[in-house]
Amino acid sequence: MTFSIQTSRLTLIPLTNQHLQVWHQLGRKDLEKTLDLQPNRWEMELFYEQETQQALRDYWIPQTSKFPLDYYWYTNWEIILSATSCSVGGIGFAGLPDDQGSTEIGYALDQKYRGQGIATEAVKALSEWAFQDAGLQIIRAETPVDNAASQRVLEKNRFQKTGEKTLALENPMQVFTWERLRY
Repeated sequence: MTFSIQTSRLTLIPLTNQHLQVWHQLGRKDLEKTLDLQPNRWEMELFYEQETQQALRDYWIPQTSKFPLDYYWYTNWEIILSATSCSVGGIGFAGLPDDQGSTEIGYALDQKYRGQGIATEAVKALSEWAFQDAGLQIIRAETPVDNAASQRVLEKNRFQKTGEKTLALENPMQVFTWERLRY
């Protein structure tokens, strides 16, 4: 039985290294079969698709291999609509809390399921789970300055805007920085 977090509408499942290998080597359809999910082709902006593939290859697989006992902090959690057993997005952290008790959260949702409170519910559930770790004091996040919907998700989850910066990407991106304190 795979560990999961349940909410009124969602199931969040952290992908093990084995799950991630299936996704990387065989594709999402095979991952969905492995997890006994209904098929759903995610529709996301190209940037988020590329970011997800890069995270899968360069972060989630190596980090879940390196930290098998703490893989929950280093992986993608599938956001699943419980009523349909359909994965509609992903959410996760950038690792265990650092020396300052901080980690970063990120999430992406299939365009077909946006505007329904799903991301808000997923961020709430995963944040509450994470704050059970006594070492976690701050959850950080970044949102593109033009992504008002993602900013609302964070505001509804008691994140405070702390600044603005430019991410040094192939195409530089302006983002707002956010923090949610433990208390």
